Amino acid sequence: MGKGARSKRGPRGPAKKQHAPRHRAAEVDPALVELYRSTRQPVKKSQLFEQLREQKKDAKRVRREARERERKQLKENAPAKAIPKTKERLRRPDVTIVEEKDDAEIVRDEADDEFAAYYKEARKPSILITTGEHPCFRTKQFVKEALWLFPNSTYRPRKDYTLKEITQFCINREFTDLVVITDRLKEPYNLIISHLPEGPTATFRLSNFMAHAQLKDPAPRTEHYPELIFKNFDTRLGRRIHRMLECLFPATRDYAGRAVATFHNQRDYIFMRTHRYIFDSLEAVRIQEMGPRFTMRLLSLQLGTFDTQFGEYEWFRKKEHDSDKLEWYI
Repeated sequence: MGKGARSKRGPRGPAKKQHAPRHRAAEVDPALVELYRSTRQPVKKSQLFEQLREQKKDAKRVRREARERERKQLKENAPAKAIPKTKERLRRPDVTIVEEKDDAEIVRDEADDEFAAYYKEARKPSILITTGEHPCFRTKQFVKEALWLFPNSTYRPRKDYTLKEITQFCINREFTDLVVITDRLKEPYNLIISHLPEGPTATFRLSNFMAHAQLKDPAPRTEHYPELIFKNFDTRLGRRIHRMLECLFPATRDYAGRAVATFHNQRDYIFMRTHRYIFDSLEAVRIQEMGPRFTMRLLSLQLGTFDTQFGEYEWFRKKEHDSDKLEWYI
């Protein structure tokens, strides 16, 4: 185009119609509900279901508009907004939820567990990363991202060694952690993290992996150690997983890099994100994702190092654990 030329704009699409409620009642017609329950004919029942769904939508809108009018009229004297009934608020009570982090029993248990030396001595981790025998391209991508994410990590090909042999190899060379990535259907599938030399060993299911190159406008990377954020690891099991993941990173934080790695637990799914941040002022901050991005779900936590035959499991996910949608374990 020449200087000052304008690009041709396509015709605008039709304006989006706003939903106009047909029913102005605040509740659904009970006669329609009874008719729907007593109808057996499939086509008629489907039509009644659509009418019921439309009435529920209109009734909800009428109630919301009435609350807004009341709030405008009463202003400061208006009733408080209702608290939404989310699954997190309806979560079933769990005796293992940690209410106070400084509880004497928890502090005593964590003072001599497998991760105590990392916190007492501020040890720098040394991690060995390996895969299955024949890793696919996406698994190799994940290994490349893990080498950047976990400082002081080294990759070694699996070849035909068993995990017991690899574990002994790591112990002899004073590695602090072993990370194994396996794949299924040409995607990263399982993530095994074994803390050495005494364990424990956690197995996670991997999903939704996106590498740095797949993100839209990712932030440039540096070699600075990231800061860490762990959220919603509320139970005793959650604290164990929190401490295990934290041991994969150096105890010292490099604030000059302005990088932060976040492990956010929601309904037993652990979402992992890394960002670079910059403060515009004391109140405003901007973030930009760096990658990688993936989701983990705990399958098992085993005492000691990896041993499928004689290993003692501290926790194992069963089918009945997924039956109750309001009960979570991390």
